[in-house]
Amino acid sequence: MLGMDADTASFWEEKYRADLTAWDRGGVSPALEHWLAEGALKPGRILIPGCGYGHEVLALARRGFEVWGLDIALTPVRRLQEKLAQAGLTAHVVEGDVRTWQPEQPFDAVYEQTCLCALSPEDWPRYEAQLCRWLRPGGRLFALWMQTDRPGGPPYHCGLEAMRVLFALERWRWVEPPQRTVPHPTGFFEYAAILERLV
Repeated sequence: MLGMDADTASFWEEKYRADLTAWDRGGVSPALEHWLAEGALKPGRILIPGCGYGHEVLALARRGFEVWGLDIALTPVRRLQEKLAQAGLTAHVVEGDVRTWQPEQPFDAVYEQTCLCALSPEDWPRYEAQLCRWLRPGGRLFALWMQTDRPGGPPYHCGLEAMRVLFALERWRWVEPPQRTVPHPTGFFEYAAILERLV
């Protein structure tokens, strides 16, 4: 994946069609299961940007959430829509670019996993502004930040110092500091954190 243009829908569409989806866990992240079990994430209106095949979309729809899944590639969007129909579940699945897409109404929560790390760091400030815009005041960001400890990407290293600069205290309250780590199938790991939109 290194050296290729990862900013386009065609790049990600090609990965899905070739089944080159190492970022896909094949199921729900242990972090999401933990947040649900402890009651940190309660039913409401939630967005999952870069949802891919939508394991989390399906899981949250089963729990009564109003779920929106957003992905830049058409193949996973269509497959997720089929899975939802087969399971008799309702969710909104949209093909779109996280850097430009806007909902009609804000969300209570956003679940961010392997989307930030797929974006070039040059796009991170724009994406952070999107996350803030998507959430209502007091809405929460449930984030998993990929730790690759290497240059280049995707996936790009989302170091904690960079995350503290990106998600500044002027706009975000760090509800749950990133102390818990979550293993990832790629061999990397993620830091789990909960942030709350202030303004």
